[in-house]
Amino acid sequence: MQAAERAAAPNTLAAYQADLDSCAQSLQRVGQTLHTATTDGLRNWLADLSAQGQSRRTVARRLSCIRQYYLFLLREGMRTDNPAEHLDSPRAEQALPRFLSESEVLALLDACAEPEGASAAKKHRALVARAALELLYASGLRISELLALPRQALAGDQRMLSVRGKGGRERLVPLSDSARQAAQALVQADSGLNSPYLFPGRDPSRAMTRQAFDRILHDVGLKAGLDPARLSPHVLRHSFATHLLTHGADLRALQMLLGHADIATTQIYTHVQTERLKQVVAQHHPLAASQGDGSGV
Repeated sequence: MQAAERAAAPNTLAAYQADLDSCAQSLQRVGQTLHTATTDGLRNWLADLSAQGQSRRTVARRLSCIRQYYLFLLREGMRTDNPAEHLDSPRAEQALPRFLSESEVLALLDACAEPEGASAAKKHRALVARAALELLYASGLRISELLALPRQALAGDQRMLSVRGKGGRERLVPLSDSARQAAQALVQADSGLNSPYLFPGRDPSRAMTRQAFDRILHDVGLKAGLDPARLSPHVLRHSFATHLLTHGADLRALQMLLGHADIATTQIYTHVQTERLKQVVAQHHPLAASQGDGSGV
């Protein structure tokens, strides 16, 4: 059902399978199966997960999978009850997304340039880095969406980019002039490869791997004077969203640009803004220093 009706990605299917296997193994120890599980049996499984040191976020995600599973069995008439209905989900820790400042993003883009005397290989690597970072930051793409872009995505003078996201959902995102120019420069440089991808790998018939891009991002980060540990494609996506919100973007528009199915996912960026506002007040309000923890500001 997940594959056929919801077009779930392979990684999602693998995660669901792992969750079901984990639950089945725990139930087996108390003489139950997934089809005969009781609420107490499922509670024992959750206790096992916690005893293994798994985070509350992971336990909550796994429980969500099991709840969906039993709802499916109930709707299909394979069970007459839902043993997961009254299980309490642990409150997950609210981890705010990491992002770069606007000046750090500019430093990262500037670091893509290579001097005139650089080798052809280094200059090409710089073209790849510039095009990838411009697109990630200007459009908020996921790394999987970026690397899957076809070469024809930038054909002509297009101002919008068609992106196929999670679950096969398509969306249009606007292209900045600098992102379009950087991508077209790469297309021109790679014209002899006849690759179907905008970012070809060593084998032009295949797309660049995530690992290959991570190495490029690591090197550019070092040149920009940034700690590579702070950098990832998703950090650039978070930076895109945070900076748009800072400059007045509407949350619904941001949801569409990011390709979030649920606006609740997008709302985490409002928490980022709240934290930033607290910091601004703590640093710049004339009475902040006298308020101790800032609770009276």
